Parts: sequence; structure tokens; C-alpha cells
Amino acid sequence: MAMAAVALFTMPFVILLVLVRTSSSHLTGLDEGVALSLHAHALENPGYTAFLRVATEVFGPWTWRVLVVLTAVWLWYRGAPRLAVWAVATITFGGLLNLAVKGIVDRARPDLPNPVAWAPGASFPSGHAMGAALGACILVLILLPLLRSTASRIVLWVVAASVTMFVAYSRVALGVHWTSDVIAGVALGVAFVVGAAAGFETWRRGEGRRPAEPHMEGVEPEAFRGGRSG
Repeated sequence: MAMAAVALFTMPFVILLVLVRTSSSHLTGLDEGVALSLHAHALENPGYTAFLRVATEVFGPWTWRVLVVLTAVWLWYRGAPRLAVWAVATITFGGLLNLAVKGIVDRARPDLPNPVAWAPGASFPSGHAMGAALGACILVLILLPLLRSTASRIVLWVVAASVTMFVAYSRVALGVHWTSDVIAGVALGVAFVVGAAAGFETWRRGEGRRPAEPHMEGVEPEAFRGGRSG
């Protein structure tokens, strides 16, 4: 199931990567059409645009990094050092992967008339979108054991997905990324966390612990059931 999930989220990233590298006219037309439409809306609604500029940075990559590191410190204090290391390693190497792909692809950001925002560096994949996907998924997979009902766990996933989608939308609406950039960023981020969670589950089973379903129980269910789990 983990391999299937990784493949499911990696596939759209790979497809978009190929289309970007081959300068597909279909993808370019779609990206430009969406960018121009959202840019026109941004110019017509300066208050909403100002809100997006603030919100996109509030939920930017550094916010997620800080949240994950603080959560890792808490986990270490609770006696779950391996889970803490997993969280920090996952968001760190995920961020490095984003930088590596950006450097290889080196795609230019949108160049729109009367820009409402600016961002440095290459465009593909979106660092904000990938950072949100990484951070939100990591935090959910850590916190799931604290929730007792299936409904509350589903709500947590919905909230995480909504925040991630909002961040992705904000980057396109502000004209600093193409639609394909943010889709690729989210897909790659989720795929990376799924792979990291599968690796952690392999370690758990190697330690003789019962099999778990990380997407519903978290990556280390026993971390919040008393005693030291590390």
C-alpha cells in the first residue's frame, strides 16, 4: 500500500516534470491562462491580495520547519527520540530535495504585468506548496495517536489538506508560481512523507512491534500510550 501511495503521488510530479522539461505547449497554455485570470482578480481586489501576501508567508516553509522542530523537541522530552529524529530528518531532506529539483529544472517564474508579489529563485516545484505538504503531513502523522475517533482523524487530515491547498492557491494567485509548480510541489511533498513513513514502519516491524496503519494511527502509535517509546 505504501509503494502504491508513493507511486500515486509521484506520478503527477513526474508527468509535470517531463512536460515542463519538454516545454509542452498544452501545459504552457494552461499555466498562462490560469495565471492571467488570477492575476486580473488580484489587481481588482487589492485587499484580498494583501491578505494573500501575508497568509502565504505565515504558512511558508520556515513556519513548518519551526513547528516540526518544536514538535520534535516535545517528542524527545516525552521519550520518543526516534520519532523526533524522523520528523526533523523528513522535513530537512524534503526541503533539500526541493532545492535540488529547482536547480536542475531551473524554470522561470511568471513574468506578469504590474506584479503584485515577488519571489526569488527558480519556479518548479513550488517550495511553499511542498513545504506545506511536508509540514502538514508530518504533524498529522505525529498527532494522530492523540485522537481516539476515526471522525476526528479524518477532520485533521481535511484541515491539513485544506491548508496545503490554500498555500498552493496563494502562490498562483500572487503570480509567483505556475499552477503546475504548486501541483508538483504538493505531489512531491506528499510522496516524500509517504516514503519516509513507510521506512519508519519498516523499522517498527523490525523491532517486533505490531503492524500499524500510519495514515490512521500515526507513524508511532505507542508514542502517546505511556512509557518511553524510543
